[in-house]
Amino acid sequence: MNNEQPDIRGYDLEERTAVFSESVIAFAKSISTGPITSPLINQLIRAATSVGANYCEADDAESKRDFRHKIAISRKEARETKYWLRLIAKASPELKEDARLLWQEAKELHLILSKIYRTASANLK
Repeated sequence: MNNEQPDIRGYDLEERTAVFSESVIAFAKSISTGPITSPLINQLIRAATSVGANYCEADDAESKRDFRHKIAISRKEARETKYWLRLIAKASPELKEDARLLWQEAKELHLILSKIYRTASANLK
């Protein structure tokens, strides 16, 4: 029996963003808290979980403009997540590899959401 999780990347973006959020939450739990890391953890969680939340809102948008706006927010949150992961890797070097893997997923999500945003923008013209 194969115990590996199926590769959902690229197939179901709502599921992919949810799995990403869950992975970031698990990662955040592994970070030792202190005066430097605590605010970084809070910012990371807010940004990472907002990627999927705003994608879900975009999926239920009331108009094309509303859709584009929610996708733009989701895209911005993916980019912000990369920033916080970078800082956490600096503050907790022992977690650098785990942060790098999450950073890569945030980058891929940012690229996907950027393409969706460009397409939605073109469709508004």
